[in-house]
Amino acid sequence: MTDDGRLSAPGHLPAGADMPGGAVATTDLPDRPLAELAAEYDLRPSAALPPVLTYLRQLWRRRHFIMAFATARNIAMYTQARLGQVWQVLTPLLNVAVYFLIFGVLLNTSRGVPDFLSFLVVGVFVFNFTQRAFISTSRVIIDSLPMIRALQFPRASLPLAYVMIELQQMAVSMAVLVVIILIRGEPVTWYWLLAIPVLLLQTIFNIGVGLFGARLGAQVNDFSQLLPFVMRTWMYASGVMFSIAGLSNNIAGLGYSASHKIKLILQLNPAALYITLMRNAMLSSQRLSAPGSKPFNAVKCAQWATKLRQFNYDSAYCHPIGNPDNYWYYAVGWALFVLVVGFLYFWRAEVKYGRG
Repeated sequence: MTDDGRLSAPGHLPAGADMPGGAVATTDLPDRPLAELAAEYDLRPSAALPPVLTYLRQLWRRRHFIMAFATARNIAMYTQARLGQVWQVLTPLLNVAVYFLIFGVLLNTSRGVPDFLSFLVVGVFVFNFTQRAFISTSRVIIDSLPMIRALQFPRASLPLAYVMIELQQMAVSMAVLVVIILIRGEPVTWYWLLAIPVLLLQTIFNIGVGLFGARLGAQVNDFSQLLPFVMRTWMYASGVMFSIAGLSNNIAGLGYSASHKIKLILQLNPAALYITLMRNAMLSSQRLSAPGSKPFNAVKCAQWATKLRQFNYDSAYCHPIGNPDNYWYYAVGWALFVLVVGFLYFWRAEVKYGRG
């Protein structure tokens, strides 16, 4: 090869290719706006936000991946533990044992509650479903950055998969729940079938919460650190370990009217609603003793209140908190509202996940 054809060394111009002083090699840009050129050649941004309906179709096409991913993660979650999948049963049972010791025995929050153990098991299992879904999805984007940056797929698949993981674990917990309440003497009734729509509504609600938490966790690094404290406060406000109806009619000296409003707010929060509906479906003792389940009787209600709310069925003759017939409407409204808000909030940041 001659000197004229020999490639120059890195960082040097070949012989005879000296540029005039001050000259800079540039690429001429077209006079037309780049947007017009992109439209003429049908060019689109590589990371454009897809329309909502298109995004939903993409999620639907990946439904098998979501379920397979959830199942695989669920199996792998306990592979390193000596007891393996048994922990899916032991974890909620140990939680129930701790709460029963502290709240049922030491603090005596079982006042006015029939079959407190079954009451507590339902509350812990149902709330744990929402709590775990919220906490696990809050870090799903951060923990999945390598996959997000390597593959192209709708990012909502990840929080959806993690909610499905918790749903599978909730199915195991429900099997344990049935065994416990049967041992406690609860009869099998047609009301048990209502547990299916309750679980469906709670799953829809959890999906919305998971999508909201996933985006917030991706953008605010400290969110996952704060979330356990938020969930613990939510648990104490949702009647997991005590009956909201059994609270005093003079909370903190505020009087009957203000106390009733506080109890109404606590009862209508979504976690408390799903817990109450599940208790009413699975526990006959809860349905028969719930305030409002029988016509109001001032004498019998006063007898229940003056006996420090030790359990008897006179509580059924007291005024209910709100209208129990409307609890299902509130449960459906919460599920749909949170799903729509959570989905739109997550979808708006679709092109930002994994960047920066």
